[in-house]
Amino acid sequence: MTATAPRFGAARVLWLILATAALLGSVLSGTASAHAALTGSTPKDGAVVATAPKDVTLTFSEQVAMGDDAIRVLEPSGKRADTGELRDLCSGAVVKYGVDLHSGLPEGTYTVAWRAVSADSHPISGAFTFSIGAPSKTTVALPKEEAGGGVVGVLYGIARYVSYGGFVLLVGGAAFVLACWPRGAAVRPLQRLVVRGWAALTAATLALLLLRAPYTGADFGPGSLGAVLETKTGAALVSRLLLLGAAALFVAVLFGAYTRREDEGEKKDLTFGLAIGGTVVAAGIAGTWALSEHASAGLQPLVAMPVDILHLLAMAAWLGGLAALLVALYREPSVEGSAVRRFSRVAFGSVVVLAATGVYQSWRQVGSWSALTGTAYGRLLLLKVALVAVLVAVAWLSRRWTRRMAETAVAAAPEDAAGEAEGRDSEGGDLEAGEDSEAGDVEAGDAEAGDADAGGGAAVPVTVPDDPERAAQLARQRAVLAAARAKRARDADPERAGLRRSVLAEAGVAVVLLAVTTVLTTTEPGRTVEEAGAAQTSAPAAVPDRPLDLTLPFDTGGVNGKGTVRLTLDPGRSGRNAMHVYVDGPGGRPLDVPELKVAYTLESKQIGPLPVLPERVAAGHWSSTAVQVPMPGEWKLQVTVRTSDIDQTTIAKNVKIG
Repeated sequence: MTATAPRFGAARVLWLILATAALLGSVLSGTASAHAALTGSTPKDGAVVATAPKDVTLTFSEQVAMGDDAIRVLEPSGKRADTGELRDLCSGAVVKYGVDLHSGLPEGTYTVAWRAVSADSHPISGAFTFSIGAPSKTTVALPKEEAGGGVVGVLYGIARYVSYGGFVLLVGGAAFVLACWPRGAAVRPLQRLVVRGWAALTAATLALLLLRAPYTGADFGPGSLGAVLETKTGAALVSRLLLLGAAALFVAVLFGAYTRREDEGEKKDLTFGLAIGGTVVAAGIAGTWALSEHASAGLQPLVAMPVDILHLLAMAAWLGGLAALLVALYREPSVEGSAVRRFSRVAFGSVVVLAATGVYQSWRQVGSWSALTGTAYGRLLLLKVALVAVLVAVAWLSRRWTRRMAETAVAAAPEDAAGEAEGRDSEGGDLEAGEDSEAGDVEAGDAEAGDADAGGGAAVPVTVPDDPERAAQLARQRAVLAAARAKRARDADPERAGLRRSVLAEAGVAVVLLAVTTVLTTTEPGRTVEEAGAAQTSAPAAVPDRPLDLTLPFDTGGVNGKGTVRLTLDPGRSGRNAMHVYVDGPGGRPLDVPELKVAYTLESKQIGPLPVLPERVAAGHWSSTAVQVPMPGEWKLQVTVRTSDIDQTTIAKNVKIG
């Protein structure tokens, strides 16, 4: 039982870690943001316009793909207000789309709902409102579920995680066999690990292809798959499937013809060919991510895509090789210390590549130090860096166990050689002594089996019987018992046991690290968040949705020339407003002035002054119910008060009107 219990426990623990990380990745990816952002619209969110606009336009921070019915404008009653024809208004670096509106639209609050797919393949969606004439009670509910959410979003997130995991096991496991332990190509557990990685990546790619249409918000139907294949993401997924066909041939040769080669020269040539072909196929599969996700959008895509491919290959060589080493240590006790040392060197090189490419990717995606803590992407990146630091620390412990195991092997080598020579002399004597009696051979073989099963020490001398069948049976018994003794010896080796525990800890951290990496690929980069925020900040600041109320003192310089003007603008937003002006004298009593005028000027757009001639309602009270403010902005409001035929003054105040 001691030979099989660790093997059973390691497999169950590894699968538990994988399942937990997959659940973590899918949950976190469900809360992730998209990568393109809406930076502006006409009309603006919450704007009140005097007359119905001819169209609605949306401006984005980066390239997006929008299909039919991607922008919908709904009247307060829920009826479609747009013509349904999407217009591409992109020009240079400006990414803008729009739809025309029907003529004769009634007054009220309109809802604009939109959806798109950003350049890095992630769906985005949103909604806002604007009003014509005056706001009304909105009867159209805004969409609550974002694109890429719900059950489909969770399934898509799980498939993404499984695809990364399958890629790591396929590439890293094959690299471990070729670069670190060629004899492992004939080891069944390693073969199953690599084949399962290929199967997981293939199944996940097919699932992503089928889920792509509903994930982006499109209807799932007979023509949806064809529409997906026309997109950049669909082409990348199909290319991945074709490359996986070549990967299947690579795996078949690695675990077939490669294991049967006995000539060292031929095996060396085949190793070189497999290394070159495998690298090309692995880079191609990694390129399907680079061509359709983060690296293909934003700054320096021609540099970012090769860097992303190197990053993925280094990650697979490290984490996948770690999984292969874990399987070898638990399922194949004959793995040599030299294989562990070779993997240690491969892992070190992978960490160096990961660090170099990770620094570049961090600069490209984060953009500033403040984004590290101020955005979700930055915080996830800090978590990833912390996990890598923990993984490197545990790997350092593994290197210590590897060195101690190597030192023990070197010290034990002379003793093993002496023991083998003594065993050969003893075996020769046994064979000579056993030639007189075939029955004694059988009894000795049975005694050896019984002693070994009982956990006895030295082997009982055995001779070879004349019966070929009996001789083969004894040979099999001796082989099984020798393997059992060797495994018990290795399990009792403290250096090997310590290495297995540290490698298992590495694998646990690596699986969680892979989950965080998967979530990072579905999170809006910090640079994009800051750019979108800067674009919104540069726009006129929004004002509270309440009437504008101003109090302005004045002094015309004549008799009874001092007082206060109180002006109210309702609702205080662009579009039609009602204005009331109250003029109070020094004692706070209404002051009946002979003339009062108001004007508005938007200096930033060179609009105005727009005169307003209010009517006298009562002593000290003037009003106008048709004040038109054409657009939001910082307006200069001027009030002219005349208290006599020759005494008048103009007072001004800058106010923000939304």
